[in-house]
Amino acid sequence: MYFTDDSLLPENQDPLIITAAPYGPVWLPSDYPEDIAVTWDQQVQKAVDCYNAGATILHIHVRDPKTGKISKNFKEYGELIGRLREAVPKMILQVGGSISFSPPDDHSKAQWQGYDTRHMLAELDPKPDQVTVAIGSCQWDITSLTTMEDWAGTHVANEEMLWAFSNMVVDATPDFYIEHLKRLRQHGIQPYFALAHIHSLEIVERLIRRGLYMGPVNGFFSMGGGGSCGANPFDWMELVRRTPHGSVFTYQSVHRLSHPLAAIMIALGQHTRAGIEENLWDTAKGQRLTSVQMIEKQVRIAKELGRKVATGDDARRILKIGTWYNSVEETLQNLGLPPNRQTGQTGFIGYPATDGKLRTAQLAGSDGHPLVGEL
Repeated sequence: MYFTDDSLLPENQDPLIITAAPYGPVWLPSDYPEDIAVTWDQQVQKAVDCYNAGATILHIHVRDPKTGKISKNFKEYGELIGRLREAVPKMILQVGGSISFSPPDDHSKAQWQGYDTRHMLAELDPKPDQVTVAIGSCQWDITSLTTMEDWAGTHVANEEMLWAFSNMVVDATPDFYIEHLKRLRQHGIQPYFALAHIHSLEIVERLIRRGLYMGPVNGFFSMGGGGSCGANPFDWMELVRRTPHGSVFTYQSVHRLSHPLAAIMIALGQHTRAGIEENLWDTAKGQRLTSVQMIEKQVRIAKELGRKVATGDDARRILKIGTWYNSVEETLQNLGLPPNRQTGQTGFIGYPATDGKLRTAQLAGSDGHPLVGEL
């Protein structure tokens, strides 16, 4: 992003898009019974409440009402998406591309689902608006920025479970993401890039320059440390600085770090995420918040800064839902990125419309028409 003198003034910023992440695939219902939706009606009502609080993207993981655990049954994904389309028609429905990463028991590593399983998300019916797509394999130790206090009162608050989560790896090689992006385009589903650090963003740009992805670049940086970006605000600022001018990114962290990160990104004209998927707490130690309360907090911060909160229509316009590009050049230009270098070109490449010279003013007749022979 390139910041001009007036970029921080709220009237010049896009409305804030808040992503709600209320389904919490890490947790069991007993970890937070007041806020974890289990039945179909509860899961739908959670979306309605988040939308009414100010969120316009819904990050979806489906909980099996029979077991209370996160589902890997694609028919149940279709069941919930269909219900959500009726209940929150203005919300952007975004399916989490990991499906579920919780370890099945205390002794197993947390892991993402295999490539074939994740590819099936492109064939969901009814289809979502977006599916998150991880780019680049990396360690994903979501415990590294936390202490045992952050997991208090949950089934994760023991050494065995924390060790299982600390060994989690995001498996996202080119074999996965190139094929996944192709399938999502075939089915008209926008990818929402799930990035860990600046090098993930560099991969996305290379995909564009090689013609492997042609469309809007929207996504999120998930900053939990331990292989992904951590809690240093200078690193956060570098991500903001390096994202393409025409892209739209959300920023999230873990537990109580979520709040200062959200405040910074709201001020900078970026976008945020809120919900129990990555945080259970208010700013004070030991005080829990619901997903709706976290959204309401971010709405209050935005209002204090004079920044509007996006409506559903705003979010669809800003994210260009339904838009695709047909060439590398079109994609680069819409993102504000320089074109690919052609053979023999030297220096830094741009889009010159003229030779840059200031022309001498030309005489015109009394009615404003140019005079013959004077041009």
